Amino acid sequence: MTRPDLGFPTVGVVGGGQLARMLQQPATALGIGLRVLADSFEDSAAQVIRDVVVGDYRDEATLEKFASTCDVVTFDHEHVPIEHLRRLEQSGQIVHPGSAALVHAQDKGVMRERLQRLAVPTPLWRRVRDVDDVLQFAQQSGSWPVVLKATRGGYDGKGVWLVHSAEQAAEVLAHDQVPGFLVEQHVEFTRELSSIVARSPSGQAVAYPLVETVQEDGVCRQVYAPAPHSTPTQAGSAQSIALRLAGELDVVGLLAVELFETSDGLLVNERAMRPHNSGHWSIDGSVTSQFENHLRAVLDLPLGDPSATAEHAVMVNVLGGDLDDIYPAYLHCMARDPDLKIHMYGKAVKPGRKIGHVTVVGTAFSQLRERALHAAAYLRGDIDE
Repeated sequence: MTRPDLGFPTVGVVGGGQLARMLQQPATALGIGLRVLADSFEDSAAQVIRDVVVGDYRDEATLEKFASTCDVVTFDHEHVPIEHLRRLEQSGQIVHPGSAALVHAQDKGVMRERLQRLAVPTPLWRRVRDVDDVLQFAQQSGSWPVVLKATRGGYDGKGVWLVHSAEQAAEVLAHDQVPGFLVEQHVEFTRELSSIVARSPSGQAVAYPLVETVQEDGVCRQVYAPAPHSTPTQAGSAQSIALRLAGELDVVGLLAVELFETSDGLLVNERAMRPHNSGHWSIDGSVTSQFENHLRAVLDLPLGDPSATAEHAVMVNVLGGDLDDIYPAYLHCMARDPDLKIHMYGKAVKPGRKIGHVTVVGTAFSQLRERALHAAAYLRGDIDE
């Protein structure tokens, strides 16, 4: 059975992870087609999206063939070779975000250099080639420890090392599969924040409420929306930074800007050009979710209202733990707290792997946080009551 041709566009998503999976519901509501280039039919998105192409996104011929069947191409991740995307654009294919923008999400060095030219506040940093470069930076910045980062390929704490000595730096720099490194000042921050904006090709842009994220071992564990105790001035400053970067980099779709709150103000830490973990709360806690606005943006549709629908939303990631059979725990959590919103990603349980998230919305922040943490802990198998 084929989809009726009503003239609605098809969005092609490169990557079959949970971000692509969570695009399905808003795509259905908007009436648009969604096609996914996945690694396998077992991928998270491939389990729920009917139109799936299995292939290697790094193979240019596969990517070109997939793109030719879509009206616009977007991404579940940021790892597609830039040279492939440039050739797609040269052939007339619409790609959002485009290659000129996406390179800033792929290469931390390129992004840091651009932020420096734009006078956007960031931690002190420099590219490094050897231990002598790291030693020189540590002396200039004041002290150890420093942070070494792979310029490409890092995520969820991977490709980031906190090093306390030249010996530790030498061990990190010995990784021969890392294409390049930069070193950053170790920032004494108060907390971590995230500002997400959506921007369309016509230049319309909207900003979601500033949120606080709680990280453990480089992995986002909790998100509080809006960020508790954040002033309108701080929220406005973070949103202004994100909106400015979206415009300066010509981002189309979602841009997430992760920030450090310090005693001297906000510093930009990382950024992503796609729906982001810090915006998952918006599925249940905002008028228009980040996933719907990403689709609206890449199709140049009018953007939806990003406002929160409740005083507070708390999102907690469910990481793989001791339970292989999740459903009994899922039933328990639903029965204990029917107002929970539990989102599972269809992934096999592996220790530390993101397999889902829990969101609760309401008015009493401390109670919402306790409920979300309890459910996530039960689903991991950390508790049994």
